[in-house]
Parts: sequence; C-alpha cells; structure tokens
Amino acid sequence: MNFASLAKTLIVSTAATALALSLAGCVPNLRGTQTDAGNGPISVDSSADACSLSITSAPSGNIQFVITNSGSQVTEFYILANDGLRIVGEVENVGPGTTRDLVIQASPGTYYTVCKPGMVGTGIGNAAFTVTDSGTEIVRSADTQALIDTAATNYASYVRNEIDLLVAGTDAFAAAYVSGDFDGARTLYPSTRMHWERVETVAESFGDLDPKLDLREADLEEGQEWTGWHAIEKDLWPQNAESGFIAYNQTKRDHLAGLLVADTATLKTNVHTLTFTLPQLTNGAIGLLDEVATGKVTGEEEAWSHTDLWDFQANVDGALVLFGGVREVLLQKDPALAAQLDTEFSTLQGLLDGQRTESGFRLYTELGVAEVKALADQVNALGEPLNKLTAALVLK
Repeated sequence: MNFASLAKTLIVSTAATALALSLAGCVPNLRGTQTDAGNGPISVDSSADACSLSITSAPSGNIQFVITNSGSQVTEFYILANDGLRIVGEVENVGPGTTRDLVIQASPGTYYTVCKPGMVGTGIGNAAFTVTDSGTEIVRSADTQALIDTAATNYASYVRNEIDLLVAGTDAFAAAYVSGDFDGARTLYPSTRMHWERVETVAESFGDLDPKLDLREADLEEGQEWTGWHAIEKDLWPQNAESGFIAYNQTKRDHLAGLLVADTATLKTNVHTLTFTLPQLTNGAIGLLDEVATGKVTGEEEAWSHTDLWDFQANVDGALVLFGGVREVLLQKDPALAAQLDTEFSTLQGLLDGQRTESGFRLYTELGVAEVKALADQVNALGEPLNKLTAALVLK
C-alpha cells in the first residue's frame, strides 16, 4: 500500500464517524422541505445514479439546499450558472449517510444542479433549476451591510493580488522548466502553487479553467488531454512516478508550459472584475477546508512531489482570510461560534507550524501515522463549526 492509500485509509477509519455526526447536525433548526413560497430548505438526495431535488424552482434571494448522500461514495453537489459551466455554489466531501447545507444568494434566472458521486467525472442528474423574482431585496442594518461590503471589497483585492503573484510565479516556473532547469522548477513548484491554493474555490468558478490548470491524473476522463500543474509535476519527479513512466520530450514540455502560462493569464483576466456576496465569502471558506479534507490531508494532491503541506497551508490561509473578513458580523450574530472558530483555526495552524522546515514544510511521505491522524482529526474539528458559518450569517 502506498503512502496516499495508507493516509486515506487511516483518515476514513479513524475520523469519518466523527465527521459524519458533526456534519449531519450542522443546522438542525433549518431542516425541512422548501415550498415554492420559499419557506424552508430544498432537499437534495444524491445517490449512486440520481440527483433528486424536492422542488426545481425557488424565489430569488437566500436559497438553502440540504444535501443528503444516500449512496455509498463520497459525493459533491453543484449549482451552475446558466452556461452550465460557472460554479455559483458547491458542497464537496459529503460522505455516505451524511447531510450538508449550502446557502446561496441567487438572482432570477435559470441555473443547473448536478451531483458528482465519487467526486470524479462531469456528474449526474444535470437539471435546470429556476429562480423566480421574489420582488423583495435582502435588508440588513447599515452597520452590518458596511462590514459585509468591506469584507467583499477586501477579499476581491486579496484574490487579485494572489492571482498576480501566481502569474509572476508561473512565468518563472515555466521558464525554468522549458529551459531544463529542473532543480529551479522543483523549487518554484510548491511556493508558486500556494497562490493558486489560497484562492482555489474562486478559480473553480470559471468552468473548465480549473481542470485545465489543476486536474490530477486520477481524475482524467477517457480521451481528455492532461494539462496543468500536475502533468508537469509528474515529469519533474519521475523517480516517484509509476514504473515505466517515460519523461516528456521538449515539444511536450513546451506545449504544457505554454498552456499553463496562457491559462493562468486568462484566470487573471477573469478575476479582475469579480465581486462577492456574503454566501460566496463564507462558502468559499468552507470549500477551501473541503479541499484540504478531500486531497491534501490524504496525500493525494501532490502524488509525485509530495509537497501537500504547502497546499494544505495555503488552503487554510485562504479560509482564514475569508473567515476574518466576516468575523465582526459573526460576533454580532453568534459570538460562541466565532470563538470556536478562532480556537479551531489556531489549533490547526499550530499543527502545521510543527511541520515547518527551513525550506518550507516536510514532505508528506515523511509524516508518521500519528501525525497524519492528528491533522485529519483537526481538519474535522474545524470543519464542524465552519460548516455552520453561512447559515449563521445569512439565515439568522
């Protein structure tokens, strides 16, 4: 059994039960079935072969989905924009038998819902979801709205800055790679990717840009071209690739590097005019921790470089920035939840700090079983209160 399989087995066997219990009880006072009048959450049943919603229409404004996984595989649920590509809202890492909440603020229009059992492929049950005009606007106090506006503005600036740094780092990384300076490229790889990982959930909202830039080999579909960071990663760490791997020729290296630079430049263009709603901020924090739970803490994200802890730290960085932006609002609505999140973020950061080295972090394969378990347990401990954040701010 390789390290990724060992870590994944350990996490599933020791932490899944606690995670299932905590997620199933996220927002117990909000359960129910929404009617077309919009007076309750919409039930979503994700199974092995279906993605069923209790209703397929709701009035504009705050819309809550309660996703239950009745299948045997971990699943995901997505709300897509009318182009069927851009992600409006998502919930990842919904384990078998567990329930998760998703709250979005939606304007009138046509959207699409889809589930992804196994968290691979294009998903199943893709269906239209109509948002009608409720004729009412969300009303908050002037002070609360000012805090939210400031958080949204600051986060947009943070995203643009991280993408600017990603572009600069990607240019340098690609230049080193195509020139044959593999030591230089290997050094730049984890530190540059941190800028991507800090804002990964934003990048995922742009449809096919995310798979072009960050698709893992294990998630490739038949006939799909593998491009992006991980395709190059495999070439840079061939000693860790499977037996029989043949290093790329210069033509392929030039091609992959050119696409990486071009797609990252497109991402920069796309984020330039982004704005954010309150649910996007809070769901972004939840999504980044889900990224940790589904890839980083299992050691599966960086299959050849084993630089998962750089990614882990960056996801936590991004989630903490998002939480920090809305913390003052949360202190007004649910001070106990704010205090719990402060504690759990601090504890997780302490565990990460314990893995630091002069060059960054230890390789994930160097961690012992107990260290992996401690990280997994703390991700679950943070995930339980973090998954209450959107509902606490939007629905109370």
